[in-house]
Amino acid sequence: QVQLVESGGGLVQAGGSLRLSCAASGGTFSSYAMGWFRQAPGKEGEFVAAITWSGNRTYYGDLVKGRFTISRDNAKNTVYLQMNSLKPEDTAVYYCAARNGPKIYVLRGRYDYWGQGTQVTVSS
Repeated sequence: QVQLVESGGGLVQAGGSLRLSCAASGGTFSSYAMGWFRQAPGKEGEFVAAITWSGNRTYYGDLVKGRFTISRDNAKNTVYLQMNSLKPEDTAVYYCAARNGPKIYVLRGRYDYWGQGTQVTVSS
């Protein structure tokens, strides 16, 4: 059983940056592909980014491509989401997720474990 705990959310002005972290415990972190998703009030959950277990491949949602960067440190059992050039429409609760295996997926249903989320609010 893997436990995921996100941190790093907060309030930032448009154009600013935040770095989210997701610390994993209870499993072999390096055997999990990791993803970030977000959900804004009244909207469907949205894929943000994913990274393979080795970190050699990443994939991004169209709305964040070029602004967000996902990375991981397997020695620290942590995955990160660096968010730059933030926009008010990036406001959401951000969740990290883990999937046992090497491949990355954009579908939420493909992930086995989820964190409780961290709120990101971008003011205009």
